[in-house]
Amino acid sequence: MNQSPELLRRLLRAKDRMDRASHEEWPVTRLAEVSAVSPAHFARSFKQAFGLPPHRYLLSRRIERAVALLRDTDLPVTEIAAQTGWRSLGTFGRIFRDITGDSPGNVRERERAGQATPAGVPECHARAAQRPDLNIAVLEKRRRAAVASEGAA
Repeated sequence: MNQSPELLRRLLRAKDRMDRASHEEWPVTRLAEVSAVSPAHFARSFKQAFGLPPHRYLLSRRIERAVALLRDTDLPVTEIAAQTGWRSLGTFGRIFRDITGDSPGNVRERERAGQATPAGVPECHARAAQRPDLNIAVLEKRRRAAVASEGAA
């Protein structure tokens, strides 16, 4: 199903707002208001246009920002969690680990050691390759990992 250029412009407006202020709360109702469509229509259309539901897209932006702050600053993990929109350090750590596969401290060490970007690869391409894959829900990833570990035992 193709979406009209007008609807895509409206969806991009909401996506751009999330990109600029990923630390803010972005419930579907607020995003729908930005796009001037109903919440249900917005959620369906956003997923169709960008391949991810709005909440997963927002999670990926927050984690990308957190990784950049871990790499580029000496801020404590608690402060990074707060700056990227997390109210709970525990939730931040759990979701960060679910998405990246590692703890914030380990990601900081790896990013600073330069292991994340191979020599000769433009940084924009390396960042795109490292972008969190949220095509499946975090809970589904956990369920699959649990099933795999049970099968191995």
